Amino acid sequence: MQDYTKSSIVSESKVPEVTLGFWIIKIAATTLGETGGDTVTMTLNWGYLAGTCLFLVAMIVLIAAQIRAPRFQPALYWAAIVASTTFGTTMADFADRSLGIGYTGGSTLLLTCLVLVLGLWYRAEGTIAVNSVSTPRVEAFYWAAITFSQTLGTALGDWIADTGDMGYRGGALIFAAGLAVIAALHFWTRVSRVTLFWAAFILTRPLGATVGDFLDKPLDHGGLALSRPLASAVIAAFMVACLLLIPQRAGLHREAAEQT
Repeated sequence: MQDYTKSSIVSESKVPEVTLGFWIIKIAATTLGETGGDTVTMTLNWGYLAGTCLFLVAMIVLIAAQIRAPRFQPALYWAAIVASTTFGTTMADFADRSLGIGYTGGSTLLLTCLVLVLGLWYRAEGTIAVNSVSTPRVEAFYWAAITFSQTLGTALGDWIADTGDMGYRGGALIFAAGLAVIAALHFWTRVSRVTLFWAAFILTRPLGATVGDFLDKPLDHGGLALSRPLASAVIAAFMVACLLLIPQRAGLHREAAEQT
């Protein structure tokens, strides 16, 4: 008679370990997505629709390469993140302004899509934890959630910055305070780490969006009127430096296994 016991198999996921370095690079990527998206749609005058199509193609190509990759590759992963956040910038602008549904309508639609994706992911896998991203199906859910969260974050950032008297600086302070609250909950409470991760992931996007807008918007709109291409180049250089200096390790995924 065989005796089966439960054990666990530890394997690497296809996404990076969530550390302080992860969040630093994530905020830089979201800021680059804002200035890079504005460079194409505004400085180069492509418009929101053409910019959205361009970055959608880039995002699909990079995410497909990420899913096909046999293991976590930092440069490929963060390139896909930048593509998704740049697409999020142009898509949110297109929805808010070109489609005329406004910040409230755009944010509500995107939040609904994000909740739907996370719900389908949880129903299929029983978890939405990022350290479970180790198969193509889970990666598909992960990148769909990432894309909607990036786009939602852009819409929220624009909503706060452009509504009332907050401006880009005030908006950045609001989202930074929100992230500080999430960090406090992480260190001093037992609130679900999965919930806190997704809340932080969403909030880092409007933080980057408002910082990016603060850098490149005209002075009479509350910005610093810096060159969008120059700002994008500086942020990209900062990201590359972070990737070279900050250790990039794959997250660990534990799977239950039966042993005899």
